[in-house]
Amino acid sequence: MLSELSLFLRRWFVGIPAAVGWLGLCFALAGTSGSLTISAAALVGQRIAENPAWATLPLSLNLLGTMSSGIPASLLMQKIGRRNGFRLGTVIGLLGALLNIYAIQSESFLLFCLGSYLIGCLLGFGQLYRFAAIEVTPEEHKARAISLVLFGGIFSGILGPGIAFLTKDWVDGSPFMGGYQTLIGLYIMVLLLLHLVDLPQITASEQQQRTRPFWQIMRQTSWKISILSAALGYAAMSLIMTATPLSMQAYHHSFSASAFVIQWHVIAMFMPSFFTGNLIQRFGGKNIMLMGIGLNLLCILINVQGQFFFSYWSALILLGIGWNFMFIAGTTLLTETYRPEEKAIVQGVNDVLVFGSAASGSLLAGILQNQIGWESLNMVVAPPLLLLASWLLWLKRKRRILIKQPIH
Repeated sequence: MLSELSLFLRRWFVGIPAAVGWLGLCFALAGTSGSLTISAAALVGQRIAENPAWATLPLSLNLLGTMSSGIPASLLMQKIGRRNGFRLGTVIGLLGALLNIYAIQSESFLLFCLGSYLIGCLLGFGQLYRFAAIEVTPEEHKARAISLVLFGGIFSGILGPGIAFLTKDWVDGSPFMGGYQTLIGLYIMVLLLLHLVDLPQITASEQQQRTRPFWQIMRQTSWKISILSAALGYAAMSLIMTATPLSMQAYHHSFSASAFVIQWHVIAMFMPSFFTGNLIQRFGGKNIMLMGIGLNLLCILINVQGQFFFSYWSALILLGIGWNFMFIAGTTLLTETYRPEEKAIVQGVNDVLVFGSAASGSLLAGILQNQIGWESLNMVVAPPLLLLASWLLWLKRKRRILIKQPIH
């Protein structure tokens, strides 16, 4: 069995440069702040905010930071290169962690929101690790390169909630401050690791200003599908995931139970990355998108059946896998819609739309949880997922009809 596993791993890594592995490790360490924020930010906000309904605002601003930094980070890297861009993003995250430490100590909700936003900006820079991986990998292996970088997120899923739980009471009277102190050490490690990554120099074609009008890019069906798959998958995941700790607390589940659920959810988000690329190559991106939609709908079905620990745990695992399929398939399809000189603006706009959807989902989570409850919140997600599935099935049917038509 070990020999078969070894053979599988050797085949899986064929054509994948070592730089992709380093990028995946940097993504994992930087992304730990994301899963830590998911576990702790809403609870910190609930403790120090004047109105509990705004408990999820720091997490929403975290996602807003990810969204708003997408285009600037991408355009900046087109000028100064990937390595320097990732360094700058890491320093911004370092400042955000320092600010959050002070905010928790002084119980300043405003400063905690600002620090969370800056950490979100780091995550916006960090999302470009997946595109950097594509640039150092042969064309036929790009889906696996994206998957390998995102697979690094499994370590984020373990580290983030684990750090939040283990360091929750490090500082008396300041819950979760220890988690943000730990992030500082992780960010310093990222800065050191970036020295080891062999990234290509900026090419002349990438610096050209002659690009197509953006409306021409937007007219492509592939562009529309890639954006919708990634954005809707992220919005659905963000809404349900952000509301989960609040719902579990309302139904008297312990923090350790909610941290465990979130930890497994984040693992489920990234664990499938080990084979998602191969599935896309074998079955096609649109079929993997449909599988992701189906898993999200199954998650909703479980959530509306009850508020037991096993329900939360199993539903969020399905939610994580569904997000993985929709996000990686959408990202892979996006790379087919632009030329080298257009990649910065297209990648930036993609991340603004995707993480804007995620930020909207997290912001609505606290409001909807308080106003309409857990079951109704889940049902809000179903209609847009069904609409996207219907469009994908219609496109597949249309393509089959065109293929069957005789050539005159």
